[in-house]
Amino acid sequence: MMMRISARIPRIKTAALVLLAASLSGCGDSGTADVSQWMKEVRQQTRVSIKPLSEPKKFTPFSYDAKNREDPYSPNKLAMALAKARKDGGTIRPDLDRRREALESFPLDTVVMVGTLTKPGLTYALLQVDKSIYQVKVGNYVGQNLGMVTKITESDVSLKEVVQDAAGDWVEREAKLELQESQK
Repeated sequence: MMMRISARIPRIKTAALVLLAASLSGCGDSGTADVSQWMKEVRQQTRVSIKPLSEPKKFTPFSYDAKNREDPYSPNKLAMALAKARKDGGTIRPDLDRRREALESFPLDTVVMVGTLTKPGLTYALLQVDKSIYQVKVGNYVGQNLGMVTKITESDVSLKEVVQDAAGDWVEREAKLELQESQK
């Protein structure tokens, strides 16, 4: 058994010497001197150019003189504006007791204008909901916001809707259905 161990020791020493020689050979120059010389030359030849900063704009202070004016957020001013809005908004009253028309059960964004039909002295708009076509004239109602047809042209239908605002008052707003060209 002693003999086997003594035979292994020279092999281990040989392997260690080869490994040491290989690692020391990596410590050489390996061609980086050329790269270092080139980088040194480029640094010397390159000139750094920094653009000068532009002159800052001259600041002229603004004098806000509102001492003589009324505060726009004062409670009195807001109360007066709210009272005026309620007074003006109180004149609009939709007729909620009238009989509902067929197109009032559909949201306005599902109603599509597909054409017009003209008879002597009367123009109808052709409106499509799902796969059904309806004829409407000025004075008919369309949509769920009490939208009354006010004007019909070849390209659009104008509506006047009556809705409640945040304060609960009835207000009018304009809406329009435009002619949808068929895409063939």
